[in-house]
Amino acid sequence: MGGVGQDVRDAWIFDFDSHYYEARDAFTRYQDRSLGGRGVRWAEVDGRSRLIVGGRVNSYIANPTFDPVARPGALYAWYRGNPERRGIREAFGVLEPIRAEYRDRDARVRALDGQRVLGSLLFPTLGVGLEEALRDDPDAAAKVFHGFNRWLAEDWGYRYQGRLYAVPYIPLLDPAAAVAELRVVLDGGAVAVNVRNAPVPVAGGYRSPFDAVYDGFWGLAEEAGVVVATHAGVDGYDALVRMWEPGREEQSVLRSPLRGVLTKGRAVTDFYGAALCHLVFERFPGLRMASVENGASWIPDLLHRLDDVAGRNPGYFKEHPREVFGEHVWVTPFWEDRVDDLLADVRVDRLLLGSDWPHAEGVVEPVDFVTESLAGLPEDDVRKISHDNALQVLALSAI
Repeated sequence: MGGVGQDVRDAWIFDFDSHYYEARDAFTRYQDRSLGGRGVRWAEVDGRSRLIVGGRVNSYIANPTFDPVARPGALYAWYRGNPERRGIREAFGVLEPIRAEYRDRDARVRALDGQRVLGSLLFPTLGVGLEEALRDDPDAAAKVFHGFNRWLAEDWGYRYQGRLYAVPYIPLLDPAAAVAELRVVLDGGAVAVNVRNAPVPVAGGYRSPFDAVYDGFWGLAEEAGVVVATHAGVDGYDALVRMWEPGREEQSVLRSPLRGVLTKGRAVTDFYGAALCHLVFERFPGLRMASVENGASWIPDLLHRLDDVAGRNPGYFKEHPREVFGEHVWVTPFWEDRVDDLLADVRVDRLLLGSDWPHAEGVVEPVDFVTESLAGLPEDDVRKISHDNALQVLALSAI
């Protein structure tokens, strides 16, 4: 495949998982003013700029201004087994001033040219961590993310120059509001939308996102052909951790050892297990979903569990759920996953390259996913994972 080029003509990768760092006014520029303290605002707390969400200081991102910020891939060795035996704070290294390409779309397009990246989906950094803070106020959540999606369309665009595809975020807390927001972003040209890997909090408990009350959302997604992505974020499973570690709040990176033991792969496994057992793909056979930044090591165990329930419940599933998963769900493995081993359970035409760039826990450059994580695979498979599969699921013409 050669080294990293400096000309767009050398570009060939489609990166299914990259990020921006939100501008300071991403959640406030178009926020409904009627929300007042129920929405998102900035405040100075102990001399630092902090986000107040739903009336409480939000701790998901330690520095929500993102300036300074960690270098891309700063934690690469730490996630690769931490051979230098560093603590995570030390592994982050020296922070740097925020780069233009993290917040400016034209600078980002220029960066893509140097990275051999033809196109990229753009997911939130801060945005995937705020829905949980608004879980008890569905109206506020709908209005907050409507304003956020307006900012996203304005600053990044849902289809910018055929290179950048920003992914709007839709909370499912209010089923009718979710359908309305989906219509808005579809009219704006979105090729994918993001929902949370989680049961939906409701008064007195929870509800499956595949309950019939959400069929309007899934039906519209199927009709429009839009991909519904489930990017990792704050999924609400903090309640499980607090059973064992009371008082600890979830943060994006600085997590306790037990949190990783209890929750790694848990929410995404439950989400797609529910999708299959609650038969959403039988009701909407054209629906396409993509698990993003959840890794893929959880898939073999989920599929083996589905084998068990299919065998013990004859007639419940019209088609074997293992086959349904393989037909309807695309996945971005972590760069540290053993992709060659995954192919025993996961179709190669359902795997996607996701670099997580420019986050510290991702690769240094998107092409590193090709040269390291996909090393040893046949060239046709590398091409599928790094480019072709993304265009297929997003229904984009060849780029």
